[in-house]
Amino acid sequence: MNLHEYQGKEILASHGVRVQRGYVANNAEEAVAKAKQITAETGSGWHVIKAQIHAGGRGKGGGVKLAKNLDQVKEISEQIIGMDLITPQTPPEGKKVHKVLVAEDVYYPGESETSEFYMSVLLNRGKGRNMIMYSTEGGMDIEEVAEKTPHLIFTEEIDPAVGLQGFQARRIAFNLGLSGDAFKDMVKFVAALYDAYVGSDASLFEINPVLKTSDNKILAVDAKVVLDDNALFRQKAYAEMRDIREENPIEVEAKEVGLNYVDLDGNVGCMVNGAGLAMATMDLIKHAGFEPANFLDVGGTADAKRVETAFRIILKDPNVKAILINIFGGIVRCDRVAQGVVDAYKNMGDTINVPIIVRLQGTNAEIAKELIDNSGMPILSAVEFQEAADQVKAALS
Repeated sequence: MNLHEYQGKEILASHGVRVQRGYVANNAEEAVAKAKQITAETGSGWHVIKAQIHAGGRGKGGGVKLAKNLDQVKEISEQIIGMDLITPQTPPEGKKVHKVLVAEDVYYPGESETSEFYMSVLLNRGKGRNMIMYSTEGGMDIEEVAEKTPHLIFTEEIDPAVGLQGFQARRIAFNLGLSGDAFKDMVKFVAALYDAYVGSDASLFEINPVLKTSDNKILAVDAKVVLDDNALFRQKAYAEMRDIREENPIEVEAKEVGLNYVDLDGNVGCMVNGAGLAMATMDLIKHAGFEPANFLDVGGTADAKRVETAFRIILKDPNVKAILINIFGGIVRCDRVAQGVVDAYKNMGDTINVPIIVRLQGTNAEIAKELIDNSGMPILSAVEFQEAADQVKAALS
């Protein structure tokens, strides 16, 4: 589950991480009021207005701007709230901005130059360990840094049995070229950041940039946070932070009815039981020269009602030109799935206007094929994997 920047900073602050202070606003009037509050609390006369959407690269799309007075706070907020913000991480049409974060200016003059760093905490799945990735090149696209100057990216792996060790936090501060008060503050920052990551059951905490201020304080200027959906049952407060306006509406609907659905860019809808078979089916579609329109796992109970619900969700995507149903009958019998497909087709009438190819293997697969072939419905049946792919190809040719 993705969080907004202001929500991520709330989690960070609750674990002792110093953050760029700010308040969220839903309209320009609120933004001005929050700016006045920040000035009273911090003395900052300038304010940063940040669009709150689930995407990076907001500054490049005009979603992050500096306001030097209250008039500019109002003007910039009016421009950003309601706009369709397009960044490298949004769909082509962009994402509508519903709120902004009004934050303090932390790039104030002082005894030393400011420095920006990159830091993230994530899971290294290959080694089964958490990992802190960091770089001296903060404020930039980390992908670009990895491509052009990979030697400037460092990693620190953490043994889950013992957690982050003090020497590791000190090594990070040393590799970032810090000394004195900034070194000590970075050691505290790293420890608190890792504590926030573990304590919130996150799968990613990305801070870009981490700032060394002109008076040698270390703080998080940004916060990209992704929480592990599987752990939300024990993170009730964080689960309430979910903003479904930022999510694909079809995926939201599928989740509400218990279907595992991920929207993709192709033209062949998939209905499969089991994640492994779903991935193999998507590979099959690509091998046939087409692109899958979705990942959809109906699970072990593919009865008529569930199949009909899956049909309706798949067909909400206007790009779908054919549907491939690929079910392995283990827990669920193939003949029950076949009957479910036929009943769903009858119930939906003319709603289904694309070819449907059904491949069933496993328990009672022969009976299932007879059911479909004798149903009188325009449903194509297949036995082998390749046969199903050939029928998809023929249907779309």
